[in-house]
Amino acid sequence: KVDQYAKAGIPFYWRIEQAATGVPIVYTYVLDPATKAYRDGEMFTGAIKAAAPFPVTVDLGTI
Repeated sequence: KVDQYAKAGIPFYWRIEQAATGVPIVYTYVLDPATKAYRDGEMFTGAIKAAAPFPVTVDLGTI
């Protein structure tokens, strides 16, 4: 599925997992336009404070 997103040119991809402790972990990926593959972005636990693709702050403890 991720390959399809990259092939479609979707510039950002976020994956959310639940750690064994029950805490959400958010992994972000950014599309490299030259290779059409995602590269690792940031990883968040506790709270997301991201600037791209738009400014957003989310307290993961409230999810």
